[in-house]
Amino acid sequence: MKGITDEPQYSVGLLEGGTALCDVIDNHIYEQTLSEKNAFFVADLGVVMRQHVRWRTHMAQIRPYYAVRCNSSPAVIEVLAALGTGFICANKYELELVQSHGIPSEDIIYSGVCKQVSQIKYAAKNGINLLVCDNEAELRKISRCHPNAKLLLQVSTEATRQNDEMSMTFGCSLKDCRHLLEKAKELGVQVVGVRCHISSSCEDDQVYVHAISDARCVFDMGEEIGFNMKILDIGGGFSGSESQLELINSAVMSMVDLYFPASTGVSLIAEPGSFFVSSAFTLLVNVVSKEVVARDRQDLAHDDPSPNDEPEFQYYMSEGVYGSFASKLSDTLIATPSVHKDTCLDAPVFSSSLWGPSGDDLDQVVDHCLLPVLNIGDWLMFSQAGAYSVGQPLCSATDSPLPPVYYVISSRDWFDMQDTGVTHGTTLKNFSLVPYFLDSCQTEAALSVPA
Repeated sequence: MKGITDEPQYSVGLLEGGTALCDVIDNHIYEQTLSEKNAFFVADLGVVMRQHVRWRTHMAQIRPYYAVRCNSSPAVIEVLAALGTGFICANKYELELVQSHGIPSEDIIYSGVCKQVSQIKYAAKNGINLLVCDNEAELRKISRCHPNAKLLLQVSTEATRQNDEMSMTFGCSLKDCRHLLEKAKELGVQVVGVRCHISSSCEDDQVYVHAISDARCVFDMGEEIGFNMKILDIGGGFSGSESQLELINSAVMSMVDLYFPASTGVSLIAEPGSFFVSSAFTLLVNVVSKEVVARDRQDLAHDDPSPNDEPEFQYYMSEGVYGSFASKLSDTLIATPSVHKDTCLDAPVFSSSLWGPSGDDLDQVVDHCLLPVLNIGDWLMFSQAGAYSVGQPLCSATDSPLPPVYYVISSRDWFDMQDTGVTHGTTLKNFSLVPYFLDSCQTEAALSVPA
């Protein structure tokens, strides 16, 4: 069975019996090794569902709105829709993608910071009324093009601005909020709540505490001016760990109970992105070239290296920062991959760096890691690869197509997901579920086929 990605209908391999994710990876590596050796993803949709269960367990009072820009895989969109999440969309493409899955317009927020007039009109035409705004220029565009818009005022908290330079670009300060609220009233645009801008790399629960305190101030300003403020969006910044959810929930809910008690009728939402998808995707890439860049004894260039030689290797992979590793350009740390081949436990490891295929100085994926000697044609496996990796590449550095995504799910997760989907009145109509059969000969050969 081969998964078909990014099409209206896509196959999902059903893992039954003793079949595991590693078996699927082995099988596809075997197939690719015999053909074009292109990179590919394997996505376990059951992980997405289990992350949703974790969210419901630890953040039950806060409805998740999935940040589509994090991973626009249509299967992910459909699974999360079936589980009852809302969606945050940054542009027209994401709005169209989400709507193509039958998501009600009231479950969509248009969050683009700098919106094109044509896209604001598209939102208005399609009944997408919840928009984010943080400056007067955007406010004036929205007032002209979207008479039914309901705004979430994006606020950058003091705590965020002190710790994250990038956050200064997005969100208005508290002192600017009153001016924007007054201008919205003058232009006849409704403001219905606050969106807290929190860095996606946030690890401090106190940032959320400050954000909620600031939001209360903005709510008071808005209600004083005459707006019915009813939505509080605490933003993103969620990792995939339960401990972080517990910590944030404890800090957030104590502040919510203080500033936004249930009697106020304020709806709480948040924007998890990486939380849902990061651990669900595994990326497999092929080594396409290599170079020894430092060595004590140049005359041993054709011999097998030993630790005493102190060589340093540069490996060039079939994917780089202009494709599936685009998050590296925003200083996201890419973890050292595992090597998909049989190696001795005591095999020496050497200083290595990993690069994309473009030849660009910026196309460095991993600055430094320790790896055994690799050969051209070997495969590297990157786990936690689901965030900011699936979608349109930044540029066409090679002629290779986008890496395909092979979707799988265990039979147990599938039945649990079906039960949850029925609960939310949604069916997974685009799924073509196919039992995944492995060829044992192929699985064994995946680790031994020559490059």
